[in-house]
Amino acid sequence: MESTLFLKAACVVLFITACTSGCNRGLYESVIEDFCQAAFKSDMMAVDQRLWCSWPDTAQIYERLTNCTYQVALRMDCFWPDQIVNRFFARVHRNYFCDCQLTGRLIRDPPAGVLAPFIGVPILVTLLVAGLVVWRSKRTEGIL
Repeated sequence: MESTLFLKAACVVLFITACTSGCNRGLYESVIEDFCQAAFKSDMMAVDQRLWCSWPDTAQIYERLTNCTYQVALRMDCFWPDQIVNRFFARVHRNYFCDCQLTGRLIRDPPAGVLAPFIGVPILVTLLVAGLVVWRSKRTEGIL
């Protein structure tokens, strides 16, 4: 709740700051570091550290961080995402998610019960259509 209030107050300051045209990349980097990361850190500290690798427990916090960087870029007339944001998120991942196992997020084959129909049905249809073509080609009577 405290970070949300801080976020709203900073957005007002950013809106006033952004009245100048063009992106001040140094200020942009400083604001997302000081403002967005501070709010993210506060939110992450409210979550048990053992749950940091649990996507359901951190997805909303991560979404707020992403939205914060986007809103700052929008108000400061900066492109999003860019190298600054990419480096920022790399640091966030290095600091908060470096110990997370990738096994839960790796792409895997679906279970056999799901995979079998997707393989079996096309094979059966192909064999059926091939058999139908052969059977039909042997019956030439009535065809001109």
